[in-house]
Amino acid sequence: STQGRRTSSPSPLHSKDTEDESCPICMETIEITEKETLECKHSFCRTCLKKAFKYKPVCATCGKVYGALTGTQPEGGTIRFSKMSIPLPGYDQYGTIIIQYDIPSGIQKEEHPHPGEPYQGVSRTAYLPNSSEGRRILSLLRKAFDQRLIFTVGQSTTSGRNNTVTWNDIHHKTSTHGGTTHYGYPDPDYLSRVADELKAKGIK
Repeated sequence: STQGRRTSSPSPLHSKDTEDESCPICMETIEITEKETLECKHSFCRTCLKKAFKYKPVCATCGKVYGALTGTQPEGGTIRFSKMSIPLPGYDQYGTIIIQYDIPSGIQKEEHPHPGEPYQGVSRTAYLPNSSEGRRILSLLRKAFDQRLIFTVGQSTTSGRNNTVTWNDIHHKTSTHGGTTHYGYPDPDYLSRVADELKAKGIK
């Protein structure tokens, strides 16, 4: 955006408004004819921003997502869900949604830590209350799964093994009981927290 440029500036490329403004990507001064300002108000060189968005459509300064973000979750996995009438602690008036993820073993691609090497797949089960908010989170998780954002390939934080499928920054409740220390319920803030994690990845 060139709005607000001072017409009395002696140089069209180095106005007073931008002469000290550096691009967060290349760290060079942003020329006013190359300036691109995002909705979040952060500015970059247009060429730098175009290259960065080809890799990942997020603001390099604040992380705001622009467009559909695609992750590094291995392809070929499945997500299934079922229901049971037994409630989760803290959601006594609702039944429970059971989510079953299955990611088969395979060979790592260029987007993974060790391309060409095998990785170990996983099966994971997670739980949500069958409330209106729980069902909304389920729909968001399904969207995130389709965009390959739920899992990635790396080192397991529980077993320490490398080259295995792991969770990828979207927290799940893998136990029905035990509270937060056991990845279970009760946890009254969980649904709002996971909604924020999904929103940060452009899923809303």
